[in-house]
This record gives sequence, C-alpha cells and structure tokens, in this order.
Amino acid sequence: MTTPALLPLSGRRIPTLAPGASSFPYHRATLRLSEKFILLLILSAFITLCFGAFFFLPDNSKHKRFDLGLEHMLIPHIDSSKEGRLSGGPVIHGQGLHDEHRHREEEESLRSKIRADHERVLEEAKEKLRKSREQLRAEIQTEKNKVAEQLKVKDGAGKPLPPVPMPKLVGINDGDPGDPEVKEKRDKIREMMKHAWDSYRQYGWGHNELKPLSKKGHSTNIFGNSQMGATIVDALDTLYIMGLHSEFKEGQEWIQQNLNFSVNAEVSVFEVNIRFIGGLLAAYYLSGQEVFKVKAVQLAEKLLPAFNTPTGIPWAMVNLKSGVGRNWGWASAGSSILAEFGTLHMEFVHLSYLTGNPAYFQKVIHIRKLLAKMDRPNGLYPNYLNPRTGRWGQHHTSVGGLGDSFYEYLLKAWLMSDKTDTEARRTYDDAIEAIERHLIRKSNGGLTFIGEWKNGHLERKMGHLTCFAGGMFALGADGSPNDKAGHYLQLGAEIAHTCHESYDRTVLKLGPEAFKFDSGLEAVAVRQNEKYYILRPEVIETYWYMWRFTHDPKYRQWGWEAAQAIDKHCRVSGGFSGIKDVYSSTPTYDDVQQSFFLAETLK
Repeated sequence: MTTPALLPLSGRRIPTLAPGASSFPYHRATLRLSEKFILLLILSAFITLCFGAFFFLPDNSKHKRFDLGLEHMLIPHIDSSKEGRLSGGPVIHGQGLHDEHRHREEEESLRSKIRADHERVLEEAKEKLRKSREQLRAEIQTEKNKVAEQLKVKDGAGKPLPPVPMPKLVGINDGDPGDPEVKEKRDKIREMMKHAWDSYRQYGWGHNELKPLSKKGHSTNIFGNSQMGATIVDALDTLYIMGLHSEFKEGQEWIQQNLNFSVNAEVSVFEVNIRFIGGLLAAYYLSGQEVFKVKAVQLAEKLLPAFNTPTGIPWAMVNLKSGVGRNWGWASAGSSILAEFGTLHMEFVHLSYLTGNPAYFQKVIHIRKLLAKMDRPNGLYPNYLNPRTGRWGQHHTSVGGLGDSFYEYLLKAWLMSDKTDTEARRTYDDAIEAIERHLIRKSNGGLTFIGEWKNGHLERKMGHLTCFAGGMFALGADGSPNDKAGHYLQLGAEIAHTCHESYDRTVLKLGPEAFKFDSGLEAVAVRQNEKYYILRPEVIETYWYMWRFTHDPKYRQWGWEAAQAIDKHCRVSGGFSGIKDVYSSTPTYDDVQQSFFLAETLK
C-alpha cells in the first residue's frame, strides 16, 4: 500500500499509515469512539433535562410578589408639589387574585410539559441503547448525508436566473468547405482534437490536464489542489464547433454531476475566469444548455471576494471556500498583474447580462475607471499595480506575458458592445499609440518586433505570447483613428511574418517561448529556458485573423505547416505533449497536454 502524503492541518502535519499497516484497528477504534460519543450525548441531554428542570421551574414566591396586581393598578407616586402625600388611584385586589389563579394553571401546564419531555427523551435513550452497532453506524451516515445535501442545496441556492435573449450565432453549422483539399486538412485537425480528447478521457478524466506520456492526470497551482476538470470545460466549445457532439455530451454530463466549486482550493482568478467561466459561457451560448450558465454564475460568486481590496483591484489568487485572497509572491512587492485583473471584463459583462445582477459589471468597470485616473509613464501601462496602495509596481511594460490580454480585452469590449463602448476603444487606441512609439521596432534584418519596456530601457526580446498582437492589430484596424486602418492591417501582417520566422528558424518548425533581436541573432531563442514549445496558440491565432481579413492563402499554408509540425513532433500515444527544445532534432517532452491546446490551438 502506498503511503499517503502528509496533510497540513492548522500548521501541523498529521502522520499517515506506514506501508503495509492495516487500517482496521484504527477503524474499529473510531467506531467505538463514535458509539461512546453518541451515548454520552444522549446521557448528557437526559441529565440536563432532569436536573436543569429544577433551575428552570418558575419560582412561586417571585411570581406572587410580581403579580399582585401591580401591572393593572394605578401606581401611586409622590406628588412633588405636596410633600409626603401620595397621589393616584386605588389598588385593584380582585384583579390580582384572578391573575394569580391563571398563573398557577400556567405553572402546572409547564410542569406537565417538562414531565412529558423527560419521558420522551428517556424512551429515545432506551431505543438508542437497544440498537446494534450497524444500526448506529447507518444512522450516523444518514445524518452526514443530510448535512452534506443541505450544504449542497444552500450552495446552489438563489433566485432562478432570468431568461435573456440568446445572441445570433454565425458560422457554427455552415457545412463542409467546397474545396476537397481544405476539407481533408480540416478533417485532419478534427482527428487531432479527437486524439487529444480521447486520450484525456481515457487517462486523465476529471483531472485538470493530462500527462500524455505518463498517461495520468496532471494539475498546476493555478487550479489549486482540486480536480476541477479544466480540460473538459475549456474544450467544450471546440468540440461543439467541430461537430463532436457525443464528446460534448460526455463533458456536459461530467459537469452536471461532478463540477463543484465548494472546495478548499486556492485558484488563479484570471485562469479560472478565462478557462472556466469563459468556457462555460461559450458552451451555453453554443448549446443553450442551462447547466453551463448556472455553473458559470456559481463560480463567479466564488471569485467575487477577490475584489475585496482597498482599491477594488482583485487579488491574483482566491480560496474558493474561504474567500481569502492573496497575490503571487514574485509579483513586484505583492502587486496584482495587468493581464490578470485586466482580463475579466468580457466574462463579467456577460454575467451581468445573464443574471440581471449589476455587481459583476460594476467590479470590472471600476477597474477601468481607476486605471483612467492614473498617470502612466510614457503613456504605457506597467504590468504591476499594488491593490493596497493603488500605485504602480515595477515599471515593466509588455504586450506579451503579464500585459497581453489587457489590450485584447479593451478592443473586444468595444466590439462586444456593438461598438458603443467608446471608452474602451479610446483606451485601446491610446495604449496602442504608446506601444507603437516606445516598443515596436524593426530589426537590422527588416523584421518588425514588439520589445519590452523595463525601467526606461527597451529589451529587444519578443515572446510567443506577444505574437497574438498581429491578429489584434488586424482586428482593431477597422475603427482606428485618423484613417489608420491600412497601417494597422499592415502592422499585423509584419508581426505575423516575424512570428512565422521564429517558427521557420527552428529545427522542428515550432516556435520557441521567446526570441531575441540583437547580437546578430534575429527571431531566435538564446537561453535554454526559452527554447520550449508548450502547444501555445498565439502564432496560429494571428495567422487565422490575417487569413480572415486578407484571404491571402499563405496564412492558411502557414497554419497547416504548424499543424503538421505539432502532429509530427508533439503527438504521442497518450495525447499531445509540449517540447523542451525546438532546436533539437531529438526532442524531449515536458509530458503535459495543456487545456488551451484543445480550447484554442486546435480550434
């Protein structure tokens, strides 16, 4: 028997059984303790009722003194104008005798009730003592089940969510493409999705992610210590769009029966929002199944305590059970992160729309208004903001990790509002203007890249995460100020080209996590810890946007080449794995199938 890990409990560690030790003596001892505990409770209750009655029985003398008609007589009082004389009406003695008689009847009734209670408790105690150990055990379990059920009902309680109009969905069931070659490629991607899902279904079902080489479940600290089925929730909309409806139904049933947020787990507010709330809302809008909406709202309620900070800027982490929040220890002296608290807007606006509860919208609009009041160095948004003081942390600005989706959500908030949220659009335009002025440069070899601003210095390094910006620039081109739509579409194309080069210059034709533009090296990773590929979607996402806006066939071709490289180098018998070095012809695997591979990359 494998020894369980030591479990922390209130600062102490509880030792577990040694290998091979039997748990039976411990179990019997626990059972004996349970029986004794029940009998002790019964006996205590009996004694309390018997002897406590003497203390709670009415005191006749006290009642007689109190009820001598004082409540019904006119109380005499000293007339201050005539010293020593009393004024007032007479004492009504007849009324007092009547009340005394009535009170004696009440006392006798109370005594009868106490005697009846004594007899009932005594009978219950005798009945308990006559029961066998098995019957007692069954009763204990029944009571536990009742309490658990009550807590479950309480957790899901609340007013039914109001019916709201469903948005019109475009392009979900448009059939097969006319070009047989395109259909063949699309079917191949669908087969890759099926392999990823089936492997997770077989080896990691219910876990957050999959270890495809070890063929077992996997999780990271962003999900806490709970099995919340992140891959299931994250993949639902991809399954639906690809027409994998039986797999979608499997996921729905698991969510309905097993997805529970009343767990003692500390989770990333940002990650849980985009993967769980975003995944559930997408599944709801696609399928119309009410369970997804209900679960999304239940989870959102668990995230709201994260906003209980002096500034309203949420903590990075929150415990789903206790509501206690905190920030990552490494994040600039306890700061919250721009890409995390800035990537809640779309989901929370939809939550207010679906529930009629403005609290969600108010939380995220408060963040935007607070940011609007703050000074920004060079017009740039630093990646760190202290939720206690409301001041910027380290002056580090990035369109990649730590900053990326803040800008994306500004643009999409405008689009999602049918272009009525002009404040979001203006904020986006101002931010992009500062980014273009300070972060975007062209390398000696003619590659346009987006660097990182660190304390007044531009670092000529670009991350894989930053590659999403090519698609963002293209998406935001329409509506750009000063007739700059063509400029931003061209900028998107240049970023797409640079990111394609980062793929093309590796051995495996898969892009590294980060790449530099100095010392004669361009679009190439230098450090060993930047040479990995973890099934990320950002480069392919930009290809997709550029194809949609330009219909230049090269973008489809680049996407297909990336899909082939993933299938060739990342596919294993138990799913798909990330790779530690894309410059090595004999790659080693990281043994993780990320949930976003199914949610984004394959989509």
